[in-house]
Amino acid sequence: MEDLLAARWQMALSLGFHIVFACIGMAMPFFMAFAEWRWLKSGDEVYKELTKAWSKGVAIFFATGAVSGTVLSFELGLLWPTFMEKAGPIIGMPFSWEGAAFFVEAIALGLFLYGWDKLNRWAHWTSGLVVGIAGVASAIFVMSANAWMNSPEGFDWVNGQAVNIDPVDAMFNAAWVSETIHMTLAAFVSTGFAVAGVHAILLLRDRGNLFHRKALKIAMSFAAIAALLQPVSGDYSAKDVADRQPAKFAAMEAHFETERSAGLLIGGIPNVEKQTVDYGFRIPGLLSFLAHGDLDAEVTGLEEIPREHWPPVAIVHYAFQIMVGLGMLMAALALLYLLLYWKGRPKIFSNWFLRLAAVMTPMGFIALEAGWVVTEVGRQPWIIYKIMKVEESLTPMPGIVYTLILITFIYLLITIVLIWLMRRQFQAVPTHFRAEVDKKE
Repeated sequence: MEDLLAARWQMALSLGFHIVFACIGMAMPFFMAFAEWRWLKSGDEVYKELTKAWSKGVAIFFATGAVSGTVLSFELGLLWPTFMEKAGPIIGMPFSWEGAAFFVEAIALGLFLYGWDKLNRWAHWTSGLVVGIAGVASAIFVMSANAWMNSPEGFDWVNGQAVNIDPVDAMFNAAWVSETIHMTLAAFVSTGFAVAGVHAILLLRDRGNLFHRKALKIAMSFAAIAALLQPVSGDYSAKDVADRQPAKFAAMEAHFETERSAGLLIGGIPNVEKQTVDYGFRIPGLLSFLAHGDLDAEVTGLEEIPREHWPPVAIVHYAFQIMVGLGMLMAALALLYLLLYWKGRPKIFSNWFLRLAAVMTPMGFIALEAGWVVTEVGRQPWIIYKIMKVEESLTPMPGIVYTLILITFIYLLITIVLIWLMRRQFQAVPTHFRAEVDKKE
């Protein structure tokens, strides 16, 4: 039991660490390419400097993500060998394609970083765009494998063995579309608000810095569009989960009793033993609509599911509440930003809006981590849904707690180096591009 807990913690730490860099790797190259496109169209040098600054950040996070991703690939085999033995022939294809996309991303990034004044301007811009496209493709292939764990398809399970394997069917499983859309949007939301928040903080110190103003507008524009699309994606994902994984959906809402016209729970502290929820309130019929698009539809409660197949209800419920709450908060800020931008007001650079953006800096990544808790912890006790339990895949290797300590130390060291490198980048930001500060701000 100690080794199982240590293995789970190690995998959670590795995934939680890597997902941040994966999302930055998906979104930042598009910010970078958009900034260069603005330079090519306008000739404004501030966009060129912004492109160069962001490209250095992309390179740093790419290298960090490559390290954490490599660690993850080793952990899958070392910690969960039975899973890899059984699942490898089925989901090996998306991992292979992910490797190909990673190499394309690396080559394109090399061309972009070292191609300044060597490549044709538009060819250089294209290489930056390819970095972003390859980064998104790489993540989509990985998400396909994760979606398969939630919706295993493309094989027949006979006497503990997978037969009649169809890798294409496995790759494009029923959960693939909803997970990849939701995750891709989450990458742009979390990265966009983080980048905008950092530049908002720097603008509060230097209101007339044109470099930070341009950066804030680009990052917030991407984040705002993605944040307003995310609730639509979330609704689609919720209906998909309710249909395929009723235990996860019930845990998300701490929904113990099967009922029609079920109410959507806001807040609340689940009491698993009594199968009740304290201090929350429900919006009548909304959970039925969220699950099945019908206010009167029946929603399966945890009472219908064997107790040994329940996920940790409290953890999943709290994570879901955090994800949804922060998602709605970011959508509200996105709507406010677009409204101010559309009206052409200078308020997006006013102190009050900059402070709002600064406060939101980590919120996207907090929501992102909470969403992964819902996805992964909500699938428990299964590593392959309804096929193989997590404990059945655990390595017999002793002393996993020591590898957990080692991995924690490595990630702590990487974080320190990353912070140091990013501080150097912030200190090198140009300050000679100035904007006239509007008195209305």
